[in-house]
Amino acid sequence: MDKHLIYRNETIKEALRRINDLSGGVMTLIVTDPVAHTMLGTLTDGDIRRGLLDGASLDHPVWRVMNTAFRAISMNATPIQRLNTIRAARSKGIKLLPELNDYGGIQRLIDLTRQSTCLPVSALLMAGGKGERLRPLTLTTPKPLLEIDGRPIIDYNIERLAQAGITDVTVTVRYLSDQIKDYFSTERHGINVKCVEEDKPLGTIGSAALVKRPDSGCTLVMNSDLLTTVDLEEMYLRHINMAADITIAAIPYTVSVPYAILTTEGDHVTALQEKPTYSHFANAGIYIFNNFVLNALNPDERTDATTLIEAAMQQKMNVTFYPISGTWIDIGSPADFRHAQELMKHHRSLTN
Repeated sequence: MDKHLIYRNETIKEALRRINDLSGGVMTLIVTDPVAHTMLGTLTDGDIRRGLLDGASLDHPVWRVMNTAFRAISMNATPIQRLNTIRAARSKGIKLLPELNDYGGIQRLIDLTRQSTCLPVSALLMAGGKGERLRPLTLTTPKPLLEIDGRPIIDYNIERLAQAGITDVTVTVRYLSDQIKDYFSTERHGINVKCVEEDKPLGTIGSAALVKRPDSGCTLVMNSDLLTTVDLEEMYLRHINMAADITIAAIPYTVSVPYAILTTEGDHVTALQEKPTYSHFANAGIYIFNNFVLNALNPDERTDATTLIEAAMQQKMNVTFYPISGTWIDIGSPADFRHAQELMKHHRSLTN
């Protein structure tokens, strides 16, 4: 953070040198008071250029040319207020967003070129399965570590969490767990990922009971063997705006019947529909749970996500869904694995 800070009385010439040192990153300085250490403004080469044209010299202090109409996040802002500030900053092309304490001091700087938002959730990735349908590939390698275009499947998901500003990430493991633990023994995409091991199979969500969390707040839970471009920010906002207890990411799924379908009443045919197509939403294996729902799980019982959600609906909890409009691949079969390989190679060819 220090490389972006400059005191108000330092010279414009020094500011130019400091901005030049930021080449390759966000070339913005944050102007602060040398005594109170409060934020006073921002400074870019554009601000300096306009100041020089307006009569400033290189020996003048930076406070003469700084931008005082800056955006910042208050530490006391609600989650929605924080997200709205970030979204407004993105729309204005702001790349460096300060978070300020009650006294205007800088707590941290959010680099919006590295992360698109800052979601106030923890994340839990399920990585304990054996991946039996992908054998022999998974005989010696756990499915989350199978490589797609040179990277482990789970790495794509960790990167997506990092881009969403989620730093509290836990992976639950069982099958070939030592390999996954070893992979996360070092920081990935700026996240120190924690691993929790099941001592027995706990179903598709039962291992969430092994992770301690407060009753307040919410947790993003997802399968670790997915490739997806789901908009986590929009999914979270839907969860909050719908006052949901559980939000299920859903993928559109179409079923085409190759026959004429009869509508009957008793022994009579009342309608005939030729080769109809039905559209449904399928469970995408990505959820947002309010923490109290997960905290009610019994760590000694096997529980599948569908069982937990059905029980929640029986208890009249608010269960809603978020439709995924982008990429979603569940890598459960050799055909899925090949498709994911082709997709990522195509994506890389477009971005290179």
